[in-house]
Amino acid sequence: MSSVPAKDGLLTRVARRGGRADRSALGAWFWDIDWLILILTLFLIAIGLVAVAAASPATAQRYSDATHHMAPLYYFWRQLMWVCVSLPVLFVVSMLPADRARRLALIGCAGFLVCLMLVPIAGVTVNGARRWLGVGIAQFQPSEFLKPCFIVATAWLLSLKGKEGLSAGMLMLLTGGLTATVAALLMLQPDFGQTVVFCVVWLALLLISGVSTRMIMSLMGAAIVGVVAAYIFYGTARTRIDAFLFPGSSDPAEHFQVNAARATLTAGGWLGTGPGGGQMKFRLPEAHTDYIFSVIGEEFGLIACGIVALIFLAIVVRVFVKLLDEQDDFRMLAASGLAIQFGVQALISMAVNTGLAPSKGMTMPFISYGGSSMIALSVGMGLLLAFTRRNPFVSRSPYVVKWSGE
Repeated sequence: MSSVPAKDGLLTRVARRGGRADRSALGAWFWDIDWLILILTLFLIAIGLVAVAAASPATAQRYSDATHHMAPLYYFWRQLMWVCVSLPVLFVVSMLPADRARRLALIGCAGFLVCLMLVPIAGVTVNGARRWLGVGIAQFQPSEFLKPCFIVATAWLLSLKGKEGLSAGMLMLLTGGLTATVAALLMLQPDFGQTVVFCVVWLALLLISGVSTRMIMSLMGAAIVGVVAAYIFYGTARTRIDAFLFPGSSDPAEHFQVNAARATLTAGGWLGTGPGGGQMKFRLPEAHTDYIFSVIGEEFGLIACGIVALIFLAIVVRVFVKLLDEQDDFRMLAASGLAIQFGVQALISMAVNTGLAPSKGMTMPFISYGGSSMIALSVGMGLLLAFTRRNPFVSRSPYVVKWSGE
């Protein structure tokens, strides 16, 4: 008979079995996944389908003509198709072990960076911007897929601080060079909004990684200089900023978008006009993508907008709460960066719709219409769930650790 105490043996078995008898990959995923983040994400996707259904008639009418008439729910059915494609992607990526998820993201970063370089040469122009590669339904936006991969690659590089002779300054220059390359390629498209997201996430990761205050202050100064330079030398940024700061002297079309979005957002009051009852949405230029938040405000009310904002906030806060006791630098940086990107993109979209920021062409995560956006966001959320997975019966129980180690 074994001389191991019964209590010791029981706790050891609990540790080895992960707290449950099911040791399969699916069983481990079921017990390790953060269900709150996953459920809130699925809730956002459901809200997005309802919102796209509300915006679809306005967009279909705008893009219909004498030779090509779109059905009122054309964009809704297409979005439903993209959701059906994206959900399996989200679940599969979230099941990956952290090392495999990191490897996938690093390969993706290299691949999509090359695709981003090809956009100015072989890209497809839509609404005056060249951001897509491919033909027909096979078109995709490389910058959307690059975002989560770039964040994981940057987190991995910054986690190497102090290893292999790599100093914080060297890693800052290395990741800064990568960020500058991506920013330059994005501004060629032009895509000022995505440029802001990439740069903000990079600065946030530097701060979290423990870069000195002196370096952070220097970078903040460089960021201010960059914004001024963009205003002087980059026509797209200057047009958007002028429309926001000097509406009377700016391009009337830019000013119209800001006013139309704000008017649509508040047209429904607190409770909204009801599904299909909105009329102001027919004035919006991109009701199903950039200004989907305004459509939610008109048809479902400002209270619904507040609920959507709180869901985004809850996801970000939940991630950072889980990371409070994270010991692995890479997982902490990767999950933090993905959460920040998710929150910043939502914040910019809401700010544009409410008139608090210049028009940037920024979609709202999981809410706005778009195949590339939906699939790429599913990859990003899958990576986030993979990096925050933690078995509550092993990793977080001091009793299991104590007894199984004796």
